[in-house]
Amino acid sequence: MGEVRPIVHVGDPVLHHPCEPVTRFDEELAALVEDMFASMYAADGVGLAANQIGVALRVFVYDCPDDAGERRKGVVVNPVLELPGLSERRLDPGDEGCLSVPGQYAPLPRPDRAAVRGFDAAGEPVTVEGTGLLARCLQHETDHLDGYLYIDRLPAKRRKQVLAAYEASMSTKEDVSPL
Repeated sequence: MGEVRPIVHVGDPVLHHPCEPVTRFDEELAALVEDMFASMYAADGVGLAANQIGVALRVFVYDCPDDAGERRKGVVVNPVLELPGLSERRLDPGDEGCLSVPGQYAPLPRPDRAAVRGFDAAGEPVTVEGTGLLARCLQHETDHLDGYLYIDRLPAKRRKQVLAAYEASMSTKEDVSPL
């Protein structure tokens, strides 16, 4: 069981720069992965990138279903995203949200199939192929490690709306004092 760490929110510099490749597959990495799973579950997420808990390393965890409803769980270190070619690509127009932009969602078309190649926490090669929500998750988490949030892929007007709604929701939370 890992330690639950706080989720970093939009605006924190660690979310807006590419993460460093992992070079050591050791106990420290294994502990980070356990903390990431604990943090993801505590936040009710289906995926979490290391930089979302303030660690600028190319690692993400996931626990989400594919389009057949099969629950898939794992970790990918140093992922490389692979998408279908343009002639084979079908877009899923679904909504997307992010633990680093809590409470906000927006339609964001993404390819309905994706794969990542990388390594597990022990340094063994892995390939994860996904459809449906899992495909979206693989793309979303790899984006995080490249320094992008889903809102960076939105049209400028929609991005401003999402950020304004986020800021309004956060100021409301700050105005509420505990009893």
